[in-house]
Amino acid sequence: MKPRWPRRLPPRSLYGRAALILIVPIVTIQLVVSVVFIQRHFEGVTRQMTNNIVIEMSYLLRQVNAAGSLAAAREKLSALQGPLEMTVVLPADGPVGEHRWFYDLSGRQVVRTLHKRFGDVRGVDLTSDRGLVTVLLGTRYGPMRVTFIRDRVTASNPHQLLVLMILTSVLMTVIAYFFLRRQLRPITKLASAAEEFGKGRSVPYRPRGANEVRAAGRAFVDMRARIERQIEQRTLMLSGVSHDLRTPLTRLKLDLSMLDDQEAAGPMLRDVDDMERLLDGFLAFARDEATEAPEETDPVALVSQTVENARRAGHEVALVSVEAPEGATAMLRPRAAARALENLVGNAARHGSRVEVRLVVTERMVRIVVEDDGPGIPPERREEALRPFTRLDAARNQDGGGGVGLGLAIAADTARIHGGSLNLGQSESLGGLKAELLLAR
Repeated sequence: MKPRWPRRLPPRSLYGRAALILIVPIVTIQLVVSVVFIQRHFEGVTRQMTNNIVIEMSYLLRQVNAAGSLAAAREKLSALQGPLEMTVVLPADGPVGEHRWFYDLSGRQVVRTLHKRFGDVRGVDLTSDRGLVTVLLGTRYGPMRVTFIRDRVTASNPHQLLVLMILTSVLMTVIAYFFLRRQLRPITKLASAAEEFGKGRSVPYRPRGANEVRAAGRAFVDMRARIERQIEQRTLMLSGVSHDLRTPLTRLKLDLSMLDDQEAAGPMLRDVDDMERLLDGFLAFARDEATEAPEETDPVALVSQTVENARRAGHEVALVSVEAPEGATAMLRPRAAARALENLVGNAARHGSRVEVRLVVTERMVRIVVEDDGPGIPPERREEALRPFTRLDAARNQDGGGGVGLGLAIAADTARIHGGSLNLGQSESLGGLKAELLLAR
């Protein structure tokens, strides 16, 4: 298996990756320019300037070695050091070591050139005085110390190019960042609008930015409008279906109640009641409070009220734990969320004798866990249990009364319109079904 860790190295955000795309080429160009231009060009210039000094120092060295005595050699040096702008001491009054700062690249070239051109260089000092170069050469009358200014062997102000290059790079990076930020802002707003719509919240959005971003934004706006129009049409259609079907069912129920043989009419009345119950369940699932506007909701109060309503209905339901910051709220559709929780609690109470509810509110999610001590649902059938009108008679105990198979489907649909999910599992504490309802804040 190939390791996956390198995929996590780049930044995950679009800003980070775009900034990396900008910074890496700039840094690479700086390194290439530094190595190719500064090292080669300035070292070449330093080598040429040092060779000029070498010519003058070679002339001094020949004059000294050709003199008949030390006094004659000093006399010649006294006449030459002025015009050559050098200070010469013969014999030298002390040793001169090899001294150079580690970051002095041009100084390295000066030392290398001096050693290459002279056979008897006993020391080159570039650190005692930053503005001077001191060289110790061997002669027939002893060591000769030659001192001259550093500017004669080094290009003046080589650091200016580096400073200019760095400042220009920083300036262009800042300009590119603001330009990139302006270009990425429409993408960020589009992502935010899509994320909010996924949570069931419609926020104002107008396509902006480059042509490609505008095209994606217009496609999103059209898609959102179609979905909202479809939800509205579905709600209107179901309202009409509810009105049209309830009227004949009511007449049929009234006619059956007026029959003389009530014993024979009893089964038919129960069938009519089942039809009404199925119709109510279908309408509740299809409508799913999709047109309800999200609002700031106290999840603790919502869960507590639902548990209290279940207790008043005679169910053994307990809110065993609440983990939520003080005064925490969430943008929820309160009626839809309450109905989803009621379905989960009612489903658990119908198939078990004991129900426990837990609430956890995090920075991004509202997590509600409902557990029971019933028979549970086998893992291979949990996905099937979330489908509408699915009744797992073989898996769940039906002694407490059957439903129409919409409780879990409604809860799952409510979780989806809130940008969350419904997960089914095995309760570790009670042994039955564990339903985890996740709603985005």
